[in-house]
Amino acid sequence: MCPPGVFRKARGAQSMTALRPMPATCATLPRARASIPTAGAEPASSRHRLGIACVLLAICLPTLGHAQTPAWREWSGMRTASSPAAPPPAPQRSAGLAPVGLELRPHAGGVEAIAVNRLAGPVEVMLVADGVPPSTHPGLPARAIVPGGGRVIVASLKAGTGGARLRLPAVPGLPTARPRDVTYVYPLRDAPVHVGQGYGGGFSHADSENLHAVDFAVAPGTPVLAARDGLVMQVESDATARLDPRLGHDLDDDRARGNFIRILHDDGTMALYAHLQAGGVLVGAGTRVRRGTVIGFSGNTGLSAAPHLHFVVQANRGMRLESLPFRMTGPDGPLRFARVGVDAEPAAP
Repeated sequence: MCPPGVFRKARGAQSMTALRPMPATCATLPRARASIPTAGAEPASSRHRLGIACVLLAICLPTLGHAQTPAWREWSGMRTASSPAAPPPAPQRSAGLAPVGLELRPHAGGVEAIAVNRLAGPVEVMLVADGVPPSTHPGLPARAIVPGGGRVIVASLKAGTGGARLRLPAVPGLPTARPRDVTYVYPLRDAPVHVGQGYGGGFSHADSENLHAVDFAVAPGTPVLAARDGLVMQVESDATARLDPRLGHDLDDDRARGNFIRILHDDGTMALYAHLQAGGVLVGAGTRVRRGTVIGFSGNTGLSAAPHLHFVVQANRGMRLESLPFRMTGPDGPLRFARVGVDAEPAAP
């Protein structure tokens, strides 16, 4: 994200400034009745992480509802008990489906809570209950790792349990990630290095997920390069316009970052490339890319005050994302990032 104002140019030829998880699924467990109502999920919301989705459902004999979740901080979605059985999830997210879903399935006189991951990389989930906790094995909260395109039973619930609301927060990546000391390449082709917001920027780089993010000020349509080899884990490409930062948008809403690409590295870290232009995502989930490959085009979608590329390296630190400082080489050598001084001269991309 960039601050609500002009971009600033870092002082010095190579001295530069400048750099969120996913949402949850919820379900309310009403008291047992002859028929079980099922409610639709709330719209997805979040930023550079997977959010939390919520659904209302009932656990009774012998019917139940199935819940599914959406994207970066809070996802939601669902299908009714009468819907046909869902096919095995594919790594590429289908239109209208949340990145991570919660499905409740009758089994052996009880109910299995199953996490469904539609992303091309792993996620960590945690099943929690609001209100009177249901009787489950293992006990709640229960955590699980779900591989890309996979399904995992998080917990088994006893039939007849009611009165609780289930949620399934999800965070991308493995909590066992061990970052390696690598050098990233400057992720823009044929563009001078201008930084609009650096490490710890007050507008949107103050939280742990973006503390070490960098906003590169650049003209729309500039080729964006993979800064490191990796697997495209998630893409969003539906944004067509920017959001005015002055209107008080929810920073946890997926729309805040506009079009983006998340790439998983072999050490478990992930790089996020955000605010790409409409039609500016050139790679699909599940694609392996090499460093220097053109993956998209820069833009001004989402919560953005001016055209730029938001770049951040993140790792899952146990149901939370944390941004990591990184080393990068630019057109003229190593880049060093620091906070942008308040007296830095304005620079237009």
